[in-house]
Amino acid sequence: MDPGIIKKLDQAVVNRIAAGEVIQRPANALKELIENSLDAKASLIQVTVKVGGLKLLQIEDNGTGIRKEDLEIVCERFTTSKLTTFEDLTKISTFGFRGEALASISHVAHLTIQTKTRQERCAYKASYEDGQLQAKPKACAGNQGTIIVIEDLFYNMPQRRQAFKTPNEEFQKIYDVTAKYAIHNSRVGFMLKKHGEQLSLKTNVNSTQEANIQIIYGNDISKELMSVDYKDQMLQFSLSGLITKVNYNNKKGIMLLFINNRLVESTALKTAIDNVYSTYLPKDVNVHPTKHEVHFLYEDEIVEKIKSQIETQLLGSNATRTFYKQLKLPGIGREEKETGNETSINKSAAAQDKVSAKDMIRTDSKEQKLDKFLFSESNKKTDDSLSTYSNGVLPITEQSFRVTAKQKTKEVKLTSVLKMMQQIENKCSVQLRKILKEMVFVGSIDKSFALFQYETKLYLSNTLMLSKELFYQRLVYNFENFCALEIAPERLSIKSLILLALNSTESGWCEEDGDKEELAQRAVEILLIHSPIMREYFSLNISPEGDLLTLPLLLEQYCPSKAYLPLYMLRLATDVEWEEEEKCFETFCRETAHYYATVSEADIKDDPKRHRWQTEHVLYPALKKYLLPSEKIRKELYELTSLPKLYKVFERC
Repeated sequence: MDPGIIKKLDQAVVNRIAAGEVIQRPANALKELIENSLDAKASLIQVTVKVGGLKLLQIEDNGTGIRKEDLEIVCERFTTSKLTTFEDLTKISTFGFRGEALASISHVAHLTIQTKTRQERCAYKASYEDGQLQAKPKACAGNQGTIIVIEDLFYNMPQRRQAFKTPNEEFQKIYDVTAKYAIHNSRVGFMLKKHGEQLSLKTNVNSTQEANIQIIYGNDISKELMSVDYKDQMLQFSLSGLITKVNYNNKKGIMLLFINNRLVESTALKTAIDNVYSTYLPKDVNVHPTKHEVHFLYEDEIVEKIKSQIETQLLGSNATRTFYKQLKLPGIGREEKETGNETSINKSAAAQDKVSAKDMIRTDSKEQKLDKFLFSESNKKTDDSLSTYSNGVLPITEQSFRVTAKQKTKEVKLTSVLKMMQQIENKCSVQLRKILKEMVFVGSIDKSFALFQYETKLYLSNTLMLSKELFYQRLVYNFENFCALEIAPERLSIKSLILLALNSTESGWCEEDGDKEELAQRAVEILLIHSPIMREYFSLNISPEGDLLTLPLLLEQYCPSKAYLPLYMLRLATDVEWEEEEKCFETFCRETAHYYATVSEADIKDDPKRHRWQTEHVLYPALKKYLLPSEKIRKELYELTSLPKLYKVFERC
């Protein structure tokens, strides 16, 4: 029963374990080396394989080569020509560290590099083991570029080597990687062959993606291709690719996904495209993913945009084809086959390991309540007995806000706004983003707090503070692209609004500040001077006569407080720093976010049901969808309890 002794592993063992994580099989090693060749600006890449890459994996390119002086350290970890400082990582545009992949390979195989640069008169050859140069590089004849020879992969890891399948299956994986990079990088010629045999794959230099698809996947696919191109300024992404028309059907679906020129996998995007094609084809498409999983900000929105774009393209490609459209009820993922009194789904569920009751997550973040779809006009009604200005109450109701302008799609080019976006993204906490994205709303407590569940934990959240940050980010990311909320049927005089604000205790007015009428007039002048900025960038429109016409729409089905509108107008005049561009946008967005997030007791009293509905079905879904939380948001979330804690309490009873 004595404890084991903790000891430090030998460095060679550590390096070998780490190498096994980077280089899992021959195809992984090839992927890294192809990316290195592309980084070296190669126009021709030749791959030779023996025994599925386990005996020999050779890649030859005509790129820039490696300098003789760098051969000594090229296989050491964290050696690279791509960056110098840590900050360089934020703007790196290449695939990554050449030395990192080579270092890993050298720990699990016999590695030889032959290379020649344009300036050197001859080539040089060097051998490596465990990241170290084995002898001084030797001069030899050779063309410009690099030849990397990997022999006896995993020779020092027999268990890993025995786990591989047949050489033909490993070669097929190598073929798949080469083919995908050949299609995406059609300007580069690719050749692949087994040692001593004819070429298995050959594409030409300066070819096209369509031509390479025809070579690799055949004429049937190539003649049914159509291009899809899409650019979204709001979400800041662009899409370019090729898809097959609905005329083409094959039992085996193929998906090649490159993000920033790197071969990756996105389960969410794969599933979305599956669903599009399953509507038009007799059977669901079985998309084969690649080996790297990626996630990105606003994933749901980006996937939905891509899905819609592909579906639009497909709808326009079916003119010459008659087909039946399969209809599926939402939530039905597969057919159930009954066997006796028990379905196959029940059998599979019973076969799973049982989860302890205290660890069971009782909700699903994707579930929705029916009342989300049952919000009727009767829910929108507010108290129509509001009096006029003379009584200090605004003559507007929820129906006074009407969406009048379609959303624009202008590209943001102002450096100050782009900097604000970058600051938001740099401060985003991945952990908090995951909590908010997967939370399940439980209920509102009051105007400032609500409850939500994440996994087995129950949280109290500060709705007011979360909403302030949400609206601030919506103002930044929708800059110049807002729909307008028209205030109708009456126009509101901003001078009257500001006088109302000055008469309230929240304004902090005192006699030393001066006459209210004069202060209000000065505030109106400030807002009129800067009204073109507010109208152009934020859809907040003030007429030349001083009437408030429109406000920006920050969320669908969300109207800001009518009670705090006067104070908002006053604060725009007094608290926004209009003279400096970046501070102007920053303070305007903060003040506007504060106004939109604030809910008065009068608003809740007028229509408590609407407030609860708006919190559950507008605010919290938007928090899940859009908010990029920084670490400071953590203090606005309070973990009240969890199922394991509750079970400890009740087990004592």
